[in-house]
Amino acid sequence: MLTQVAEGVLIHQSELLQNNAVVVQGRAGVLLIDPGIQGSEMACLANDLRELGQPVVAGFSTHPDWDHVLWHAELGEAPRYGTARCAASMRDLLSHADWKARVAEGLPPEIAEEIPLDLFGLITGLPAETAQIPWDGPQVRIIEHPAHAPGHAALLIEGRGVLVAGDMLSDILMPFPDLDTANPIEDYLVGLRLLEDVANDVDVLIPGHGSVGGADQVRARIELDRAYVQALRDGHAPDDPRIGPSATFGKDWLPGVYEWQLQQLARKGEREGTPN
Repeated sequence: MLTQVAEGVLIHQSELLQNNAVVVQGRAGVLLIDPGIQGSEMACLANDLRELGQPVVAGFSTHPDWDHVLWHAELGEAPRYGTARCAASMRDLLSHADWKARVAEGLPPEIAEEIPLDLFGLITGLPAETAQIPWDGPQVRIIEHPAHAPGHAALLIEGRGVLVAGDMLSDILMPFPDLDTANPIEDYLVGLRLLEDVANDVDVLIPGHGSVGGADQVRARIELDRAYVQALRDGHAPDDPRIGPSATFGKDWLPGVYEWQLQQLARKGEREGTPN
């Protein structure tokens, strides 16, 4: 079930939401980034890694959305890292007695029973400003930014030319700014600028959802995301293929998400008396 996308870097894509679980091979085992999303998929991934003789020696969650903080017992007990903000968000959620019910509200109903929550969100926060994932493998630079979710991080696998973008730069999902922040649009633009800063070092782009892109796709997807959030800011209808008639994914629900985003930003602006 694993597909190699660069030297020592493999992915598995989930069936329903096209989540990309990323495997980075190291000296003694692998770094596993954002595994998911059904129990059967994660168990199969664990089996494939066993057959390769590659145990999981470290995990990383790019951000605290439910589909990026999953785990399966068969993947082992390796430390699972995230940024300090990501881990804090998870600790806050798990501190509530009804956290499973809260998580269940956001799960796709057609597979909700197949998503294991026993090891959900058990993330070790790295100290603030940590620049690299601590593990015995290729250097993996942490690019933390405020776009999309608290403590969201992209990862640059140095020496491999691979950018793991988290929930940004997708060819099937438009941007989802974190509308709970004070300045969601500016936060998103900051995140895009940080990704743009490393674009020249990227040969392979792995989004959280959707298709892997080559070097030519990095700046193109940055520009597409930027145009979308600027259109949201300005209240214009975006010319975006991900929510247009030619969309290949989510055409029955993504346009509604866009309308909801527009409404939420308008209400936010009305409450604060300032444009967002």
